[in-house]
Amino acid sequence: MTLKLGVPSKGRLMEKTFQWFAGHGIEMGRTGSEREYSGSVSGVEGVELVLLSAGEVPRELAAGRIHMGVTGSDLVLEKLPLWDRQVSEVTEMGFGHADLIIAVPDCWVDVETLDDLDAAAAAFRAKHGFRMRIATKYHRLVRTYLRTHGVADYQLVDSQGATEGTVRNETAEAVADITSSGETLRANHLRMLSDGPVHQSQATLYKSRMAQWDDVAIAAREQIRVRLGL
Repeated sequence: MTLKLGVPSKGRLMEKTFQWFAGHGIEMGRTGSEREYSGSVSGVEGVELVLLSAGEVPRELAAGRIHMGVTGSDLVLEKLPLWDRQVSEVTEMGFGHADLIIAVPDCWVDVETLDDLDAAAAAFRAKHGFRMRIATKYHRLVRTYLRTHGVADYQLVDSQGATEGTVRNETAEAVADITSSGETLRANHLRMLSDGPVHQSQATLYKSRMAQWDDVAIAAREQIRVRLGL
């Protein structure tokens, strides 16, 4: 059995992943057209490259269909309950940085912190008769974070795209989303709470605890470990 290594299938994340491994003596490349999800690996033996979307990598690791995979730490924590029982972190890769943040409208001048948000949520419910809506696609991470910090009287509404526009469109009162530069937030007259991010994400190499590790896969894993200097 070869070691199946899942990496992002397109875009800057794929390019950065290929560059990062190449910097450790492991050359990767796509074989065929961009519509063909196959690739090649040299520099280590017994490794099969599997090209996936970044969002698919956590699921495939948890199912044991790939042995190792590259994806954002935010996606692992969001998609996998009890994630550390299913996968383990091999190493952070130093690129793909982004913060999951909670942002409120600029006009909410009295809302700077999570405590302020909790007070605003209670006032909003008392005035309008329903809970303040926070638009996000990171339900697990945001719910856990807000519960830990004692914020109540809110509801999460699902947003799979253009989350920052939900406040302007009046489908949410606040947002929780990934940002790297903050430009989209500012363009939509939103600002991050001063408590800091919910989660600081970056591209990370993970190992599956659920995959079948035979002698070939274990030997390939050790070659990778040596190449990475771990």
